[in-house]
Amino acid sequence: MTRALLVGRYQPFHKGHMQVVKQVLSECDLLIIGIGSAQCSHTGDNPFTGGERLMMISEALSEEKIPLQRYIIVPLPDTNNNSLWVSQVRALCPPFDVVYTRNPLSKRLFEEAGISVREQPLFDRRRFSGTEIRRRMIAGESWEDLVPKGVERVIRTVDGVNRLKGVIGND
Repeated sequence: MTRALLVGRYQPFHKGHMQVVKQVLSECDLLIIGIGSAQCSHTGDNPFTGGERLMMISEALSEEKIPLQRYIIVPLPDTNNNSLWVSQVRALCPPFDVVYTRNPLSKRLFEEAGISVREQPLFDRRRFSGTEIRRRMIAGESWEDLVPKGVERVIRTVDGVNRLKGVIGND
């Protein structure tokens, strides 16, 4: 059984993330979705809590009818010591064989730990970007078509747009 780890902040989880999840699931038996910077929230770059992001991902994958036994979602807090980060991830996650990432530092750290790394695909990165979605929310522009419906519901439930507008500059 091949187990893959995919780490992202998912601020918020969007349709580009969903395409990556589907692609990685086509290449592995079990996907571990690591919610990076899980301890961060209520800032312009990280408006949503780890728990809210877990809800977003769960709702979106459920809507797509992706079976629960195909994935595990794990909140991953940051560490202030890069040399310890991979050990922390390994301690918090089930065992995994390969990591999917585009982050150069993550790639290097996992490779130095002897873990196979593959570059995750990008899907219309200009539109499907957490930065772009948050920009649209702040500007009062349409953002809803960029996220799965379940993510939109979670954001509305937690009053995420008003939270984001209220915390701008708290980074």
